[in-house]
Amino acid sequence: MQCPFCKADDTKVIDSRLVGEGEQVRRRRECISCEERFTTYETIELSLPRLIKRDGSCVQFREEKLRSGLLRALEKRAIRAEQVDVAVNHILSRLRASGEREIETAVLGEWVMAELKALDEIAYIRFASVYRRFQDINEFQDEIVRLKKSSESNYE
Repeated sequence: MQCPFCKADDTKVIDSRLVGEGEQVRRRRECISCEERFTTYETIELSLPRLIKRDGSCVQFREEKLRSGLLRALEKRAIRAEQVDVAVNHILSRLRASGEREIETAVLGEWVMAELKALDEIAYIRFASVYRRFQDINEFQDEIVRLKKSSESNYE
């Protein structure tokens, strides 16, 4: 690791510890040359698949866009930030576990809707109406009927 002060290449690790939920390592380092100390953070870098959009174009997956879509659907709903984080992490895990280099946005959209359905049915309907491009009130009604049937079968 290069020293940020004198740019020497030789540093030693003084202390290491896990931070967050164990997904990051904090290392306290000391430069052999100038004896200055600094902190580095180490995380696993996993590449996520590229997304194939409806028009056939490919875009890089962006976690911020996923999170903002969820938050927009959940706006003014009684859902805590931790619950959103859990939903995002479930989707990220599924993306990584897919092992694919490319994945269709339709698949990702279905995963998002499944997470929203578990979190808040109103947010689910909001997202579905945009994602599935509802054209009239009948499409809303049909989706609500499907949602009710699904909820009733879960209680039996």
